[in-house]
Amino acid sequence: MFIGRSRELNSLNRLYMSDKFEFAVIYGRRRVGKTALINQFIRDKKAIYFMGVESNAKQNLENLSRNILEYGTGIQAETSFLSFQAALEYAFQLAEKERLILAVDEYPYVARSSKSFSSTLQLLIDQYKENSRLMLILCGSSMSYMEDHVLAYKAPLYGRRTAQIKLAPFDFGDTCRYFKNFSAEDKALVYGITGGTPQYLLQMDERLSMEDNIKNTFLNPASFLFEEPENLLKQEVREPALYNAIITAIAAGSSRMAEIASKVGEDTSVCAAYLKNLIALGLVQRETPYGEKESRKSVYAVSDNMFRFWYRFVPENNSIIVRGAVQLAYKRMEPHLSDYMGKVFEEICKQYLWKLLLNGESPVEFKDLGRWWGNNPLKHSQTEIDIMGEQDKNTALFGECKWTNEKVDAGTLEKLAEQSRLFHYQNIYLYLFAKNGFTKGCMEKADGMDHVMLVAYHDMVKVLETDRK
Repeated sequence: MFIGRSRELNSLNRLYMSDKFEFAVIYGRRRVGKTALINQFIRDKKAIYFMGVESNAKQNLENLSRNILEYGTGIQAETSFLSFQAALEYAFQLAEKERLILAVDEYPYVARSSKSFSSTLQLLIDQYKENSRLMLILCGSSMSYMEDHVLAYKAPLYGRRTAQIKLAPFDFGDTCRYFKNFSAEDKALVYGITGGTPQYLLQMDERLSMEDNIKNTFLNPASFLFEEPENLLKQEVREPALYNAIITAIAAGSSRMAEIASKVGEDTSVCAAYLKNLIALGLVQRETPYGEKESRKSVYAVSDNMFRFWYRFVPENNSIIVRGAVQLAYKRMEPHLSDYMGKVFEEICKQYLWKLLLNGESPVEFKDLGRWWGNNPLKHSQTEIDIMGEQDKNTALFGECKWTNEKVDAGTLEKLAEQSRLFHYQNIYLYLFAKNGFTKGCMEKADGMDHVMLVAYHDMVKVLETDRK
């Protein structure tokens, strides 16, 4: 079943319809659905699909030759082109007569096996782009390689691409559409533990409870998810041990540079370099209070939900998991799941607000959304606002997100209103988001105030799981 990716497919189809040479670069982390996207795009089109293998140049050339010749002649050929240049040139020439797609999947494997592959491709693009109707797609899972050797200014192919797509995991809405039988609460938990990555969603069984799904995947030594984050890191970095320690520290609550460095036992200068790489890989994000570009108050957070879940719960229970004590491991995790889901719920609430904005239904046309934290001079204490978004100097919204079994009371609304007054906006809109609704007192309080929106989680799901407009 193929779901989502409508924007990406529309972008690729626009390139295809130009009927001239096009060169698209598709990249993103492993398991995110790049190959599925390509296969969906080319399924009703004339195309040559080739997947590189982590081997030598000879094997990759033989495989590429077989794919090209099978398309060109209609028969399975055992012969091979003498060089990558000859193979690629034949594909370019085929595309002089008709619209043709050449998709090279796992491009880094091919380029690493043949150091001249990128330069050869550059040469042929320059030679044939005016007359060829080829649509070239290069796809890769190694984020660092694709960014440094394909997209970067010094890369041989720089300036030749006509489009690039950085494929991200599904958002919450697409995750909801993937599952029909999970409850609304379970859909949030699925999103919270998989991060919306398609390959991880496939591991979830709607016939089972979420407890059993977690036991069968993250707490099961035979499941690929049990070792997935460590395996992915090994493919991207040279020293995974320290990266593991840094992510574990952040997932466990160390958010400031000094705290992280102390936790892992390294200098802050060393940690800064490693954190920079983790940010580039999309695994960690550096946050500053909303509206502040550079701040000493910056904190670090694990940005991928699956990584955050895994590093929060699996390493500390690893010894008992490998001994088969799955029930004990889950018993240790369960009391902390609601707290863990708090940040996931904040993310879902932001996606809800973005959906309202894109649908033209938001009273505040904000430019961005973020978290704010700082000093409350009225109470001489630190305070934090879950969501903040500014339209201009006069108008902004503030949001509070509560993933608790209790109904949200009037005190929570009063606190949010008080926090909003730390800023000097004339028009303030308050959003309260609640997992299980609101008390009668909270609803009465909201009725007596201007610009207050009380949003229950079940109502959010209905909005988010509808297709994008």
